[in-house]
Parts: sequence; structure tokens; C-alpha cells
Amino acid sequence: MTREIFITYVECEQEALRGFLLALCCGNKDEADDLAQDALVKAYLSSSGYQEKGRFRSWLFKIAHNTFLNHKASQKTTISIDDARVQSLPLGGDEGGLHQDLYLALRTLPPKERSAITLFYLSGYSVKEIAQITDISEAAVKQQLSRGRDKLRKQLTIDNG
Repeated sequence: MTREIFITYVECEQEALRGFLLALCCGNKDEADDLAQDALVKAYLSSSGYQEKGRFRSWLFKIAHNTFLNHKASQKTTISIDDARVQSLPLGGDEGGLHQDLYLALRTLPPKERSAITLFYLSGYSVKEIAQITDISEAAVKQQLSRGRDKLRKQLTIDNG
């Protein structure tokens, strides 16, 4: 893949990538932007291995997902909803806190469940596509989605009720 083709593809997918990482980072715009930069550098460095057969977005999201997981592996993986509230979202993370309750609840999920929920509900990927992006079986994706939904339902019910 030439540099020009890579840039053209990235220009088409940049907003989707930032939205995906923003959701994974629970509204933390600075963290999402840092991870997006890291993912784009990794994608460019491995662009010679990109197979034109697949969707560029899926390939790029796979790199971004792995970048996110590697980043989270070096940090505490889950926190309580009360601890999440203490960590305020940076200004400009999302349009005036529109999704703050969801981001707070997502922050309590382990990274792999958060990824599955984000890819399925916020990015619109199918279970099969998520399995390809995350390098796990479709059954494992379904299990992560189920666990993530149950945990989110519990967190959001406790939060609102």
C-alpha cells in the first residue's frame, strides 16, 4: 500500500476511529487521541501487510483495539462506579456530558467486555466481525456481550434507581 493510499483510507476512517476509541476510553478525549495516534502509527508501519480483501476500517479497528488493550494492561483494569464518578471526564470529551452515565458505567467493565459492547452497539459491527477484530471466537464475543450487558444494566439501574 502506498503512502498516498494509506492517507486516503485514514482520512475516510479517522472520525470512526476516534469515536470508537473515545467510547473505549469512556469519554476521555486526551487518552482516545493518544491511542488513535499510536494506532495510526502502528497501522502505517504495518500497512505493507494489509490485504486489500478486507475492510480497511476493520483492519484499523483491530490495531486500535489491540493498542487499547495493551494500554489498559499496564493500568488498573476495572473500577467501581463510585470511583468512576470521582474521575471527572475532561471538558470536550463528548458534547457536554451527553453520554456521561454510559461512559461511567462502561468504565467499570473489563477492557474486553467494554470492547465488545462498544464494537457491537456503538460501532455497529456484527458478532462475526467483532470476533475477527478481537481475535476470539464468536461464542466468546457473545459471552462478553452478555456479561457486559448484564453489568451495564446493573450499573445503570443502580445509578438511576
